[in-house]
Amino acid sequence: MLPPSRREFRDIYIIFELMESDLHQVIKANDDLSPEHFQFFFYQLLRGMKYMHAANVFHRDLKPKNILANADCKLKICDFGLSRVSFNDTPSAIFWTDYVATRWYRAPELCGSFFSKYTPAIDIWSIGCIFAEMLTGRPLFPGKNVVHQLDLMTDLLGTPSEESISRFETKKLDDIWET
Repeated sequence: MLPPSRREFRDIYIIFELMESDLHQVIKANDDLSPEHFQFFFYQLLRGMKYMHAANVFHRDLKPKNILANADCKLKICDFGLSRVSFNDTPSAIFWTDYVATRWYRAPELCGSFFSKYTPAIDIWSIGCIFAEMLTGRPLFPGKNVVHQLDLMTDLLGTPSEESISRFETKKLDDIWET
């Protein structure tokens, strides 16, 4: 379907063939997935991200429910509602909206929106969280709120260095800890 005019062109719709399920349901329902399944899923996710990032598209909301699956174990990334394009004339670290991604799969630099400058690495973090969930059958960082989310991350990964912490905007960070 073409827009009535170029000036009214605002949305792009991507239509896929019908997929039977999503990765969330596959993880929940299948105890008999083999290491080969996990490897194939992981490969497809990384290949999809490489393709998207080569086109300068950041998904920003990767999670198992946004990955369609079929009986042949083929995956398709969907729900590009929060995705954005980084055009060549913009810097590599982009400033966009504060809200990105479902909390459990959100990169630490995005938790609480105290760091609005980000790169495609945020999608790779999400893929790592999804892969961990495939292997364990449960979310890696099921935070109840932003502070709990960050606590879970630091409990598993350790505390960031002083140098890393000093790069955050203090006012926004203070607002996070007060909520």
